[in-house]
Amino acid sequence: MELDGRVVVVTGGTRGVGAGIADAFLRAGATVLVCARRPPDPRAPGDASTAARSAREAARGCAGPYFHPVDLRDPGAVEAFFALVARRYGRLDTLVNNAGGTPYRLLADGGAARHTRVVELNLLAPLTASLAAYPLLKRAHGSIVMVGSVSGDRPSPGTAAYGAAKAGLASLARSMAVEWAPEIRVNTLVLGMVRTELSFLHYGDEEGVAAVGRTVPLGRLAEPSDVGGAALFLASPGAAYISGAALHLHGGGERPAFLDAATAHRQQGEPS
Repeated sequence: MELDGRVVVVTGGTRGVGAGIADAFLRAGATVLVCARRPPDPRAPGDASTAARSAREAARGCAGPYFHPVDLRDPGAVEAFFALVARRYGRLDTLVNNAGGTPYRLLADGGAARHTRVVELNLLAPLTASLAAYPLLKRAHGSIVMVGSVSGDRPSPGTAAYGAAKAGLASLARSMAVEWAPEIRVNTLVLGMVRTELSFLHYGDEEGVAAVGRTVPLGRLAEPSDVGGAALFLASPGAAYISGAALHLHGGGERPAFLDAATAHRQQGEPS
């Protein structure tokens, strides 16, 4: 999947999943721009930086990713950023709407304003970025990759506003795929649990992360590079007839809790 000469924007691409996505496109030869509120920290593991690019990229003279500070919840700032992309590069081939996330917060423990900010970041910001990028993507017959979550497919206690936003994002992507065809393809990556530098906030220490990974059928959490490879595929010529699709990247899904309860007597040695 060679993308020489292509221009790619990855929102929230400075660390974790976003850095993994940016790295995958860099390795494929694309010019990659990442945008977020805060610049990457070259000293932090997983943060994207020019100094950390691979030997292959250096040998080919591929610089990047290029960082631009943008508050994705500010429509004016987003439009100014894509205007800069148009002036500087004259094209945009792929937009990866990756920026998002949420702290753990039960609904009753947070006011409406806090939950609204989560929806703004995870649903309205991708819509704002996609609208601002639309003219460039249409001209290039490009594609959009939305980064969704299994939280949008099932109950999401503790992150309910996030789950609702991701459910809305999946619906938005399907509608975009119809409205903006045939010039622009739009697909969604539906992520399960991913191991990043912030995994400890959700899963605890290394032992906890390993224990959570064992609940996944494939036996581990996803790595940012796994997500990057999937995003690269959806943006590649090999996926030219894929639009309006949701690609689940969850290692086989989650084992239903009722199975353990239904077989508990067998585990205890009782006759079935």
